[in-house]
Amino acid sequence: MCNHDDEFDYESIPAAPMHVNMACGALAGITEHALMHPMDAVKTRMQTQPTVAYSSISTTLSRIASKEGAASLWRGVSSVVAGAGPAHALSFAIYEHFKVVFGVDEDGNRVLESAAAGACATIAHDGLMTPFDVIKQRMQLQSGARFANTAACAKYLLRTEGLRAFYVSYPTTLTMNIPYHSVHFSAYEYFKKSFNPQGGYDPLSHCMAGGLAGGMAAAITTPLDVVKTLLQTRGVSEDAAVRKVNGFSDAAKLVYQRGGVKGFFRGFQPRILTHMPAAAISWSTYEFLKMTVLGDITKQPQLSP
Repeated sequence: MCNHDDEFDYESIPAAPMHVNMACGALAGITEHALMHPMDAVKTRMQTQPTVAYSSISTTLSRIASKEGAASLWRGVSSVVAGAGPAHALSFAIYEHFKVVFGVDEDGNRVLESAAAGACATIAHDGLMTPFDVIKQRMQLQSGARFANTAACAKYLLRTEGLRAFYVSYPTTLTMNIPYHSVHFSAYEYFKKSFNPQGGYDPLSHCMAGGLAGGMAAAITTPLDVVKTLLQTRGVSEDAAVRKVNGFSDAAKLVYQRGGVKGFFRGFQPRILTHMPAAAISWSTYEFLKMTVLGDITKQPQLSP
């Protein structure tokens, strides 16, 4: 990839303060989730409703649009946006901190160090994001206007299923997202250095590296995502067996009983088609904002002591 000439040397800009990483991460996360929400809604339907009507991306889109209206593809977006801001702010700040601690930016492709930094970021991210993700998926599955808004859905969950409903999938989410983000962050750093060994600001490198990393991580962790989705949406299922599921092992057994090994890959295509562009958008936005903010900082006149 070509190295773009900027008004300042991208390689020489100072390490970003934590508040800069948090602000850039928050905006990147909100942008990513807001733009890709409709495809995420398709994935949720395909994973939870294994019928002919939801057997492919095209049939699922057609079914939702014709029966519920195109606007229904955006149900739950306010919940995911509300969670994505603080969750991604914390995630990127922690990742950048541990990148320094583990020496990720030193010479060579430090895959294990990048993976470890990504795993550290995941624990905090999922602690904040999981309740919002539960609300999002419940709203995605409602066929009518059962919940007027995010707050109504949250109140209903709390009243009918208790606080546990918001975190019932947290262990499974961590089980999925620690390997997901470990692969994602390490693959991003690897591809970024491979495409742009000079290390300058190169939007195309960031976009391509992000897309490949997101797609690779999503593909590897799809079976865990199927189990997580079942756990998070069991409360609105009309299937008695699904409603009785209690924890990861129960959910995994039911998925296997109903669909065999193939059942763990329901929603594979929309998951990839969500995560590849989402990661490309997220990393491109993050790197651009960081370049812009830090570039402005370097241009500010320095006060003499």
